[in-house]
Amino acid sequence: MIGKPSVASCLLALLLTIPAVLFSQSSTPKHTLIINGRSTDVPLIQVNGHAYVGLEALAEALKGSLGFSGKMFALNMPVCSANNAPAATVSTPLPASSPASDQGASSSPEFSKAFLNAGIEQMSTLREWHTALETAIQNGIPLSSGLLAPYRAQATTNLRIASVAASTPSDHSAYQLLSNEFQNMAKLSDKYLKLRASLTYIAPDAIQNDDLNKRIIACGRALGTMAAAGQFSDNGSCH
Repeated sequence: MIGKPSVASCLLALLLTIPAVLFSQSSTPKHTLIINGRSTDVPLIQVNGHAYVGLEALAEALKGSLGFSGKMFALNMPVCSANNAPAATVSTPLPASSPASDQGASSSPEFSKAFLNAGIEQMSTLREWHTALETAIQNGIPLSSGLLAPYRAQATTNLRIASVAASTPSDHSAYQLLSNEFQNMAKLSDKYLKLRASLTYIAPDAIQNDDLNKRIIACGRALGTMAAAGQFSDNGSCH
């Protein structure tokens, strides 16, 4: 008959397993995430050949923000840093030219490169903002200011950068349309946030039937066409 294990034998077995566990943990390779050449403390693990990182730590490392509502998360990253933002304000002196050539340059419908880049960044953020709002409404996800605030904040920053980058008459004209699009997107968001706060039912297709939303979509397409052409062309949907 086999007797019950003694306390001493149990302790001995436990002591023998501890080194194996410690060795197994210490043998796990540590991964370091390098972003733009800079080593970070963002936790990174690999599962079945795929790398995963912590969203909170990633947002903090990139000076971004993370918002969420229900099952929907919004990770917002800055599109520029203090090192490259001033590029919009730095200009190279133009060579001396005749009054006739100056007049032709001032009447050119083309955008400056700095403004075009800033405008494209702003349109991208506005599309992401619109997609987050539309997705939440269509899927019945509870709307909250925390979910949409990162997009609004980034769009505000991008609009300011576009304002600084505007240097030609065409830039300034397009900036006004870009500003109108931002204001309309803010109104659309506020409208549905207020409906949610008052516990008013929001149909899944409510945003598709919204006239303001239709104007935003039409203006977004017009701005996209302008960006592709690199020239200003007025559009009534953006007013």
